[in-house]
Amino acid sequence: MTVAQVISVVVFLGTLGLVMSEKVNRALAALAGAVLLLLLHVVSFEQAMDHVDLNTLGVLLGMMLFVAVVRQSGVFEYLAIRCARAARGRPWRIMALLMVLTACLSAFLDNVTTVLLVGPVTLTLCRLLNRHPVPFFLGEVMASNIGGTATLIGDPPNIMIGSAAKLTFADFLTVDGPAAALALVAVVLVFYLVYGRTMEKSPANPAVVMALNPADYIRDRRLMRLSLGLTALVVAGFVFHGALGLESCVIALAAAAAILLLSRTSIEEALGQVEWVTLAFFTGLFVIVGALTETGVIGIVAQGLIGLTGGNAFATMLVLLLGSALVSAFLDNIPFVATMIPILLSLQSAGMDVTPLWWAVSLGACLGGNGSLIGASANVVLADISKQNGHEITFAQFFRIGFPCMLLTIGLAAVYLMVRFPG
Repeated sequence: MTVAQVISVVVFLGTLGLVMSEKVNRALAALAGAVLLLLLHVVSFEQAMDHVDLNTLGVLLGMMLFVAVVRQSGVFEYLAIRCARAARGRPWRIMALLMVLTACLSAFLDNVTTVLLVGPVTLTLCRLLNRHPVPFFLGEVMASNIGGTATLIGDPPNIMIGSAAKLTFADFLTVDGPAAALALVAVVLVFYLVYGRTMEKSPANPAVVMALNPADYIRDRRLMRLSLGLTALVVAGFVFHGALGLESCVIALAAAAAILLLSRTSIEEALGQVEWVTLAFFTGLFVIVGALTETGVIGIVAQGLIGLTGGNAFATMLVLLLGSALVSAFLDNIPFVATMIPILLSLQSAGMDVTPLWWAVSLGACLGGNGSLIGASANVVLADISKQNGHEITFAQFFRIGFPCMLLTIGLAAVYLMVRFPG
């Protein structure tokens, strides 16, 4: 390995270690690692900026501003009460219902947007039921990563793969969709075994919930109607942003600007509710992962995965599935998928049937996000929301349930792919 490759790996592992130790704020660790790489000339400033995903940061900022305004209408409390009443006040039923809802929304919305919308609802419900919100948050964030796997627009790696392999929305829905549904059922069952049985033994008082009137929690009916109308437009915008020729960040920022203008909400107040620490963390992480790409480390890892199989398509499919999942549990899956695409295209040019390999990378990269707290953007965002409300989700706490769930879903995906694409 070259000196630059060694330094990029050491900085990445050092940053990961600081994040896992939780002795240093994750944003500070990521920014310090990024600055160190720049100071040591491992990457230039221009190269670093090339890897800062402004689309992701724009979606985050836009939806944080949007949610900050929508929250003032009372719509989240309204939805929380309706949800709780539909579940008859049973905490486990509410958890399962929110997981399914989150997965469905994530199939059509950005995962981060979904957790930004579902998070406040969950906090309200947990306060009413006097329940700790962390188990609910863990279930929702895993469901968001699973739901995002199901469609072409559910997760950025799928968009990249669809473009390179000429796969349509229907292709993803018919191939990745069943695997995602199977994974969701499995994870809901795991959460029932880990949390649900305890909840069932100590149920909340349903009379307290059933006595609540959802309409009483609407603070601004005009803003609520405006919020619902703009939310529908945002959903449509995310679904059709490709056809419109617009990046998803443009949709999110336009929604933020529209609701701020139409509601006449103070932008200073809205900006005060933005998770700036989260944005700083992602900026630093993009630079660190970008250095791994620029120095060729990710390319070496990808080539090594292919080399393990000796060119056998069936074996390569399984190695790519597991390898993509393990890498994506700790690395941003976007640069990894970007590296894998030309490799798969070259294999295709050499005469190999790479159709199963596209799906292996898609399922591995998307489901792998559940492997650790830093495995997906939605994980970090929801963890920060939880921490701001006094309920910290530690790296170890997430890892204890997330990594086994990830391995379980990858195992199910492997069986599914073997049945769908027999050797």
